[in-house]
Amino acid sequence: MISLLPNVAYLSETSRMLEIHRALAARGSPVRLATHGGTHENLLDVPYDIIPPRMDAARCARFVQDGVGIGAWDQSMYSDEEMRAHVLAEAEYFQTHGVRVAVTGFTLTALLSTRLAGVRLVTEHAGIFVPPVTGEYPADLRIHCDGFNRVAASLGVEPVPSLAALLMGDLTLVPELPEVTGVPVADMEAWSPGADPRYRPGARLRYTGPLFAHLDVPTPPGIDDFLDAPGPVAYVALTSTGPDLVRVVVEALLTVDGLRILVAATVHDLTDLNSDRVFVADVLPSHKIMPRIALAVTAGGQGSVQTALASGTPLIAIPLQPEQALNVSVAEKLGAARALAPDAVSELPALAKEMLATDSYRQAAVRIRDLYRTTDGPGRAAECIHELLEANS
Repeated sequence: MISLLPNVAYLSETSRMLEIHRALAARGSPVRLATHGGTHENLLDVPYDIIPPRMDAARCARFVQDGVGIGAWDQSMYSDEEMRAHVLAEAEYFQTHGVRVAVTGFTLTALLSTRLAGVRLVTEHAGIFVPPVTGEYPADLRIHCDGFNRVAASLGVEPVPSLAALLMGDLTLVPELPEVTGVPVADMEAWSPGADPRYRPGARLRYTGPLFAHLDVPTPPGIDDFLDAPGPVAYVALTSTGPDLVRVVVEALLTVDGLRILVAATVHDLTDLNSDRVFVADVLPSHKIMPRIALAVTAGGQGSVQTALASGTPLIAIPLQPEQALNVSVAEKLGAARALAPDAVSELPALAKEMLATDSYRQAAVRIRDLYRTTDGPGRAAECIHELLEANS
């Protein structure tokens, strides 16, 4: 049995687990989806189990604010008591359902519960933030690990020695193409931690190709008319930040003559921004929206960057943490994106004008779109997971 464990505090991790679930189910693989619940649980359109203790929307919001690259480096996102409860409940779930491989989208307690239950762990949430791309930088950092190691010691399981180890599993799926990262397939798949104590033993890396959301959610009334009206539209999809930055970004873009703005508010109440030039919606099917807009503005998460590039749409990213900065830097080197620091939003109007007036950005995005169309990312992820399952049968 394969168990998928999305952390539904994150729209990206919820959607990627759904993509993998569909690919596994299409191949007839035995799979169950389970979660501790929370913000985006309503988007789970396949049967799923709840593993206690349940997380509500408020707890999810705190988790995101404490997350890697955003929260304080000397904490582990969970209290020790909460982490231990999650680990024990997950391990019991694995044993009850005969799980042999667990796949997690940032349900980080799975690092310990899989060891406790003797289950192999697959992760995808590192994105391209892996050693062949980043070098040894993440492995030199021990941030966010202390709580995991206290709980690991109390349970007698393997510790988490570094930030790199916190993000990686026994098998880490790298949801990108070598043509985009610049790292050949052979180099990525030959990587091994060896005896390096900064990593957990036996970790492996495998390319899958792009892995991003295809959410089956409706578009609200009026959005087609807004998108079809004359003139360019910018799509503001800053889904892992607070409402204040979204408001600042929208206000900056409104100074660009003729530009209209579609806002994916997700969990934030931003309806007061609605006007003849601004359309605010909740969670949107971005894979359907991106091909219809002139410019995307996101935080640079893997999902939003890939959705834009898969649509042939250039983007501006305002990264809030290192993984997002890496995603946009790769797209920037290929000519399809530009990065902007959160404290430099005053420069956004000039940058948006430049990108709207320069066709080379869209041409670069179209070249990447055409590369993406050659690869079934979810299907390849399913194949890698199934191979691991068979190897441990």
